[in-house]
Amino acid sequence: MSFPAPRPQPPQLPRVVLRTVECQQGAVRAVRFNADGNYFLTCGSDKSLKLWSVSRGTLLKTYTGHGYEVLDVDGSYDNSQLCSCSSDKTVILWDVATGQVTRKLRGHAGRVNSVKFNEEATVMLSGSIDGTVRCWDTRSRRMEPIQVLDEARDGVSSLNVVEHELLTGSVDGRLRRYDLRMGQLHVDFISSPITCVCFSQDGQCSLSSSLDATVRLLDKNTGEMLGEYTGHKNKDYKLDCCLSNKDTHVLSCSEDGHVYCWDLVEGSLTLKLPVGKAVVQSLSFHPTEPQLLTSMEGRVQVWGTEPENTEEQNIMADQ
Repeated sequence: MSFPAPRPQPPQLPRVVLRTVECQQGAVRAVRFNADGNYFLTCGSDKSLKLWSVSRGTLLKTYTGHGYEVLDVDGSYDNSQLCSCSSDKTVILWDVATGQVTRKLRGHAGRVNSVKFNEEATVMLSGSIDGTVRCWDTRSRRMEPIQVLDEARDGVSSLNVVEHELLTGSVDGRLRRYDLRMGQLHVDFISSPITCVCFSQDGQCSLSSSLDATVRLLDKNTGEMLGEYTGHKNKDYKLDCCLSNKDTHVLSCSEDGHVYCWDLVEGSLTLKLPVGKAVVQSLSFHPTEPQLLTSMEGRVQVWGTEPENTEEQNIMADQ
């Protein structure tokens, strides 16, 4: 006699604040999990980067070297390096352990909005208000980029890279996907300036948010619209969007102090997280767990599915 298989549990969503971290680095422009989700990074308007423990909310290291506010950061797969970009037009490669600047790269003609490593952390890619994406070799001492992608007709606001594919979003309202191995470019037109782009976890779809307060899910290969998600406010600011770790939900920051979370397939609003009274500037979803980071003004909140065991925390504190 065989028993029926248990029903799969619906995916858990982070809805409880586990901790609030006062970052003390001015306004937090971006917050990012590292590759394994044990740490997070914050970009400050005071020109600094900070590395934090997720489980304790403690500051581990501060990185200083930019001349103006830091706008984005990415960690390498082995957690040994960071790359960051800033309004000072530079891209910096950092050694995580020592906090030292390994390379400081100049070449962009304006503010650099977004930066990412490729999978092996051999290349850094940076997107700027000057309308270019520049690819930098992290292993050579050359100060020039190995490639410049200048197809955008306006500023590049966001980029995402998975394996040999690069996704960029621009103020010209176009979503560009470069197949770097084949040397091909695919363009999808969205009628509003794009503020954030990312690939789905399975690599089949692209997600973009734009200033018409709409998040769109497209089939990566055909450009077919698979879903539109609305209800949040996004008219003036560059806000983040992302997918949950299992591609079940779409999340977006909002100018009304909430994070909106929609069911990916149905498009219905599943959750509206009250973060605070100001603009939610940035968010980051944990790579494997139902955990979320949100930044508002000078603080970051860590969200989970249920409150942590305070008894355990008290025992740890007593020790």
